[in-house]
Amino acid sequence: MNAPDIFSPAFIADPYPLYRTMRDDHPLYFHAAARAHVLSRYNDVRLATTSAEFTTQSYATQLEPLLGLTIIQLDGADHARQRRLLAAPFRTDNIRASFGAAIAAHAERLIAGFRERGEVELVAEFIAAYPVGVLAAILGLPPQDRDQFRTWYTALLRFGLNLVGDPEVTRAGLSARDALDAYLRPVVAAHRGRPGASLLAMLANSEVDGQQLSDDEIVRFGMLMIFAGGETVEKTLATFMRNLVAHPEQLAELRERPELMSRALAESMRYTAPTHMIPRRTCSAVQVSGGEIPADTEVLCFLGSANRDERRFAQPDRFDMHRADLDSDRAFSAAADHLAFGAGRHFCIGAMLAKFEVEVAMGCLLRAMHDIRFADDAPPPDFGLFLRGPTSLKLRYRPMHR
Repeated sequence: MNAPDIFSPAFIADPYPLYRTMRDDHPLYFHAAARAHVLSRYNDVRLATTSAEFTTQSYATQLEPLLGLTIIQLDGADHARQRRLLAAPFRTDNIRASFGAAIAAHAERLIAGFRERGEVELVAEFIAAYPVGVLAAILGLPPQDRDQFRTWYTALLRFGLNLVGDPEVTRAGLSARDALDAYLRPVVAAHRGRPGASLLAMLANSEVDGQQLSDDEIVRFGMLMIFAGGETVEKTLATFMRNLVAHPEQLAELRERPELMSRALAESMRYTAPTHMIPRRTCSAVQVSGGEIPADTEVLCFLGSANRDERRFAQPDRFDMHRADLDSDRAFSAAADHLAFGAGRHFCIGAMLAKFEVEVAMGCLLRAMHDIRFADDAPPPDFGLFLRGPTSLKLRYRPMHR
């Protein structure tokens, strides 16, 4: 059997059967259209995300035309310096203390629009609006500027997903970048030497060993958060709710034992990772399961396949928040068993923020909605190529009164 075509309609519709074919029969192969080698087994993907023999230089052609040089493309001392300076605001205790109330209030405002109705299209009425509102709130943007921020946010996301190269989408994305850059720079400058509760204020005053982030580094990181914390949070939240409703006995247990929220979310991210592929480039020849990858070669690492690898997870195609081979205590750290956030030195720096956002949203939704079921009876499928999730999530429920 030929190696699967990752751009085929069958792969886009449901990659999981083809992932198994890749893992079993083609653990390493060259995909001509992508001009890259493909990795699908857990151990190989983990190696690619943790070994110094793989770099993130692939992002140079994807992100630099829009954002310039960001922490994602860096390695070595430059990467370590930026990561140290960026780390403090993303500690769990700081996220909860500084942003918790604003995030919960934003979730409740959105829920108020449909709470009493008994039915909702959750993607359109909640999920699509949730991450952008959270990001605007934690950046400390004034309410009167948030509609404009949403416009920039949407244009930048569309640019990142513009696989067909639509020139109008490209133009709008570049225009949004320039406008957001011009907006953020004076805000960052105004925060210098004036500590505050917003993320921009924290980053403007972050200092380690006498070093600080430059204005350019802060602005680029703020824009990077749109890509890293926008669409991915939407997909994570949509698949989490869909997976729970599709497994009502586990949803009922989560209601009874809300302390299981982190365990349930970790399993959902393993079961249906929002990001299915990340690129890497080899800096030397590397031996993997299917053979040797040459030096200076593009590699596509399929996180979605690795998280379903039966060599690592028992019954990987089963959603089970109690599975013994997924440690929930470290599921949102660089030592996580699943690979939804990557691993190693480039592990997602915003993982704890994403976790907090999704758990707050799910907690608010479950307190507002009881007896949740699919309006169309069947669970909605995921859509997308390398970033996957339901595009619609129609639910019926019994309103829960405060």
